[in-house]
Amino acid sequence: MLRIVFMGSDAIAVPMLDALAADPRATLAGVFTQPDRPAGRGQKTVFGPIRKWAEDRKVPVFQPDRLGVAELAQLRSLNPDLALVMAYGHILRPDFIGAPRLGTVNLHASLLPKLRGASPIQTAIATGEPTTGVALMRIVPELDAGPVAAIGTVPIGLLDTAIEVEARLAVACAPLVVGHLTALGSGELKFAEQDRARATFCRRLEKADGQLDFSVPAATLAARINGLYPWPGCVIPLAGQSVKLGLADVAPDRSDAPAAPGAVFGVDAEGLLVATGRGVLRLRRLQRPGGRMLSAADFLRGFPIADGTIVGSAPMAPLVATEPFPRRRP
Repeated sequence: MLRIVFMGSDAIAVPMLDALAADPRATLAGVFTQPDRPAGRGQKTVFGPIRKWAEDRKVPVFQPDRLGVAELAQLRSLNPDLALVMAYGHILRPDFIGAPRLGTVNLHASLLPKLRGASPIQTAIATGEPTTGVALMRIVPELDAGPVAAIGTVPIGLLDTAIEVEARLAVACAPLVVGHLTALGSGELKFAEQDRARATFCRRLEKADGQLDFSVPAATLAARINGLYPWPGCVIPLAGQSVKLGLADVAPDRSDAPAAPGAVFGVDAEGLLVATGRGVLRLRRLQRPGGRMLSAADFLRGFPIADGTIVGSAPMAPLVATEPFPRRRP
């Protein structure tokens, strides 16, 4: 039986952990996850999803703030054959990577070598990719640069946000790991080096990434709105309020569309219509401060927007680069 230590903090890993827990070839020897943190308006400290999963199944849980000598000793004390990492939030030093007998593998939510880095799910949607996926790879000291054994792909629909795509990726993780468990345990799984010339990089998202520039094409704006929902969320100044956007797409071109980018010019059956640098943007879901995310029809009943209203624009920072983004200070 393969003794596995899991290191991760995001609910995306739960379906895969369920599959491992049910597989007679493996046992979860322990879980390392981020410390519990305050959340929500009341800032109440709640268990993270991985801690909750592990404690419900009586799997030992470790929640270090940082990984040092004591944490390495804890990892080694579990006598792991393999460490499996996904969305942990800590950078692993070589001594942690090499502690398990068979080393450490990672699940990265992109079609490597595309979108190495901290926000591959959101960035794939926000930049208009038609597909994304999850890669089973070996961890090396360089950012998401390890050799890859297998990739599972999932589609990205025009009305998908990060919520829907992450749910598909979560399901895709389980067969990717369980299907290769025997080869992982025997050390016979083949890993292929990534093509460095094709590598792209994404970064940790910030609130400022929710700004929109209406001089760019409608398709670019719709992808960014959908990819950045729910976090950090795209926000526009509209009729004196900061309105959060939850879903958008490109509406059919209209002969009466105004020339001014950012100009509101009515509604159709699905949303609020806004002119852009090219094409018509349709805002399908909107949210006022302190309110709920609503369909455009419900939102406009309580917050009518006059035709000709101009939505403010702001520069949009790039989300993808061909070199790693500089690390920002906390």
